[in-house]
Amino acid sequence: MKIILPVFLLIFFFTACNQADKSTKNNVAVADTVQQKFFPVTAFIKGEIYEMKKSGINPLQYTTQNNHTDSVWVKVEDIDSVINEFLHPVIDSTNLTGLFTEKSFLDQTINAITFTYEAKAPLPDSMKLRHWDVYIDPETQKVKRVYLVKEMNDGKMLQLTWISNQWCKITSITTNKNGESKVDKETKLTWAF
Repeated sequence: MKIILPVFLLIFFFTACNQADKSTKNNVAVADTVQQKFFPVTAFIKGEIYEMKKSGINPLQYTTQNNHTDSVWVKVEDIDSVINEFLHPVIDSTNLTGLFTEKSFLDQTINAITFTYEAKAPLPDSMKLRHWDVYIDPETQKVKRVYLVKEMNDGKMLQLTWISNQWCKITSITTNKNGESKVDKETKLTWAF
């Protein structure tokens, strides 16, 4: 009897350890197959451009540079070229989940559900996109605003602020060797009159 009890406990112990190991492997396998879903920002922007083109209303473009603002009507067929830099890379769940993480929270100060996307680790040199945010109205569940940041060559940053169904603005910022930043140029498209 004295020998049977320790043998039984050893068998029980090894069986339990083996089951725990299988359970852990199964959990890892499940975790590896779950893919994080990103808001499809590029599809959203293309949808907004499509709606502009469908409406037939030419947006008004304001360009501010060196404290001087000019305005010009943009033909609807030329809208893509104004926004082109922010249509690549395509932001969706299939191509950036390995590079970026998503965090979400309800920001009561601006009454929006905010989705923030940050790099998981240092990004490859070919990846200019650095950060983006999506703001959704908690009541209507519609996108209120999108904000993207791209780092270009020579210390230049491009920022896109997109306000749904109203306007978008591209801001070009240059940082000099001393770390001082200045806005070089702002281009704003307005289509809600």
